[in-house]
Amino acid sequence: MKTVLKSFFAIILAACTSHGASAGDAVPTYQNPVIKWSLPDPTVIKAADGNFYLYATEDTHNVPIYRSKDLVTWRYAGTAFTDATRPMDFVPNGAIWAPDINYINGKYVLYYSKSEWGKTWECGIGVAVSDRPNGGFHDAHKLFISSEVGIENCIDPFFIEDDGRNYLFWGSFHDIYGVELTADGLAIKEGCQPQKIAGGLIEATMITKHNGYYYLIGSAGTCCEGAKSTYRLVVTRSRSLFGPYVDRSGRSAIGDNFSPLLNASPQVYGPGHCSEFVEDDAGQTWVLYHGFQADNVDAGRVTYLDRIIWGSDGWPNIRGMRPSTEAEVPLFGDAATGIDNVEAQAASHGGYEVMSAGSPRMFRIEGPEGETFAWSLVSAGGAVVKHGKARQTAIVDTSRVSHGMYVIHVNGPSGVSDRKLMML
Repeated sequence: MKTVLKSFFAIILAACTSHGASAGDAVPTYQNPVIKWSLPDPTVIKAADGNFYLYATEDTHNVPIYRSKDLVTWRYAGTAFTDATRPMDFVPNGAIWAPDINYINGKYVLYYSKSEWGKTWECGIGVAVSDRPNGGFHDAHKLFISSEVGIENCIDPFFIEDDGRNYLFWGSFHDIYGVELTADGLAIKEGCQPQKIAGGLIEATMITKHNGYYYLIGSAGTCCEGAKSTYRLVVTRSRSLFGPYVDRSGRSAIGDNFSPLLNASPQVYGPGHCSEFVEDDAGQTWVLYHGFQADNVDAGRVTYLDRIIWGSDGWPNIRGMRPSTEAEVPLFGDAATGIDNVEAQAASHGGYEVMSAGSPRMFRIEGPEGETFAWSLVSAGGAVVKHGKARQTAIVDTSRVSHGMYVIHVNGPSGVSDRKLMML
């Protein structure tokens, strides 16, 4: 029999209005995949117009572009190139793979791979620019090809700016390399040579900086064999952009040691080649990646979205290390007002936390990983004024709750936890 834990603590929340509350305050959810069209190797950017723009390997000719306001609902927005502007200065018969979109010095800068399958010395990386995020890329030109730099399979570019300097990383199962670029990002900086930072286990490098560490995320396994694909995301980190990178056990990434981040599931085969990490207006971190739907493999590598949860050890995690089928939506605009993820403000009992919000409108209930729980907001007179169910996380809006004293009841596998709330 589980121990029932009961505790009370006070949080002062000023209600914005005194209208009556409606039952049920569950955050809206989305279904994966968020795009059911084949869009391998996604890259994403939030543009000056407030929209997100996603680019992908050209299963749609000339590099498809999709637009979204919320990371969930995507609409086709055109292509990066036309037949007239399509890069032809190297690998003329090759396809454009694994683009990487960035904003540098007032221009949208798109790095891309040009390759024919299996020709690992003839492939290379190019760059093009545009004044807008939804197409019009021009001045496309080669940065380098594999035979010129002596590095096999130079594809899968990734740009990062660090301390005011520009860098490009790349590689696919023949070690991962990086080099400094010019200030405009359109050429290798004179005198700079590629440096190896990881071994040949992975491809599709993505690097993000978080709390003083650089996290290198890559894809291991086979990407493109449908139900037989073994693709998965792995991670390593370093205190320096160029390493040394190590896994959770301190073993070297140059020696092909990486920690798991995302594996296949019964619903999704071969999840991998992730986008840049992006944040919603509540400060939550999200990532897009491709995978095969188990019930529709012929649709190709479609697009999935999942939340990144930063652990107390600093490492990024995805719930259960598997793609979600349904999850709470990212929060933007009014929906994000007042969300505060600062764990120092949390009080924890019975395996659950209630985190005070940064404004009077919302608070967050966090449960143990993967647990489904029910919650209710109960008045001092015992009336349930709000209730809902959630998997691991619930976000509760109190802006339309009358002034008064309330208790939060949380019921789940880890027990029962009560919290007393003071509503002003």
